[in-house]
Amino acid sequence: MSTIVSLTARRVLGLVAALALAALSVTAFDPAPAFAQTGLTGWATQNGGTTGGAGGPTTTVSTASAFTSAVASSSAKIVRVSGTIALSGMVNVGSNTTIIGNSGATFTGGGLNFDSDRNVIVFNMRFNNWSDDAINVQDSSTNLWFDNNTFGTGYDGALDIKRGSDFITVSWNRFNGTDKTMLLGHSDSNGGQDIGHLRVTYHHNWFNGTNQRTPRVRFGETVHVYNNYYSNIGSYCVATTENAGVLFEGNYLENADDAVHIGEGSSDPGRIVSRNNYLVNTSTPASSGSVGGVPYGYSLTTPSQVKSVVTASAGAA
Repeated sequence: MSTIVSLTARRVLGLVAALALAALSVTAFDPAPAFAQTGLTGWATQNGGTTGGAGGPTTTVSTASAFTSAVASSSAKIVRVSGTIALSGMVNVGSNTTIIGNSGATFTGGGLNFDSDRNVIVFNMRFNNWSDDAINVQDSSTNLWFDNNTFGTGYDGALDIKRGSDFITVSWNRFNGTDKTMLLGHSDSNGGQDIGHLRVTYHHNWFNGTNQRTPRVRFGETVHVYNNYYSNIGSYCVATTENAGVLFEGNYLENADDAVHIGEGSSDPGRIVSRNNYLVNTSTPASSGSVGGVPYGYSLTTPSQVKSVVTASAGAA
C-alpha cells in the first residue's frame, strides 16, 4: 500500500509525535524545527518498543561538559541541545534517553557512543567533523531510533551498528558526502555474537553524494532498506555479506549505477531481495537468494515520489 502525505501534514504529525515521545509541553518546545517523521516504524517498534526518555525530566545543555553529564545515567531523561557543542572523543550515552536538538543544534569534533544501552532516541541533530564515528552502537544495544539528523563528513563511520546490537530504526536522516557511511556488523569473524541480531530498518533517508556503506551488512536478517533516496553515489549503495538477508524495496536511485554488491572485499556473499525500486541513470539492483519478512506493519511511499518526499523532509531543521 502506498501513502502520500503532504509536507504540512507530516510536519504537524511529526511535531505531535515528537512531543509525545519526549513528554514535553508545547511551551517548552522550540517551535522552529519542521519535523518530517510521522511516528516510529520498523525494528525499533519491536522488543517492547522505543520511547527514549519519555516521562523523565528535561534538561537543556549548550556545553560539552553539561551534555556529557546530562546523558550519563540510565534513568529516564530528555536532553535538549542548543547551539554548537564541540565534543572531545566519544561521549557515552546511557539508556532511556531522548536527545533532541533545537533548531541548528550541532555536534562537532566527537560523537555519541552507545554501549550495552537500551531505549534511546536521537532526533534533529547535526554532526560534523567527528574524530572517530559520529554515532557508534555496540555490545548488544537495543531499541534505538535515529531520526531526522544530518551528517556531514568525519574520520570514520557516520552511524555504525555492531557487536550484537538489535531492534534499531534509522529514518529521515540526511547524509552529505559521507564515505564510510553506515556499517552494520564490523567483522567477518563476529558471527557468534551477530547472527540472530543486527535487525535494523533504514527508511526515508537521503544519501546525498555518499560513497559507500549505505549500509554494508554482515550477518543481520532481515535488514529492511526501503523508501530511501540515493543520489550521485560514488561506489555502491548496499553490500550484503556473510549470509546477511536484506530487503531492498521502494527506493529511488539516481546516478547510482553500482547499486548492490553481493559480497564486498574479503567478505563472503549475503542474500538480497531487490524489488519495486525507481531507477534514474541506474542499472537494475541485483537480487540473490531469499530473505525473511518483517514482523511490523509499514506503508511504502510510491517509489517515483520518494525523491520529492525525502528531499523535502529528511535531515535536521
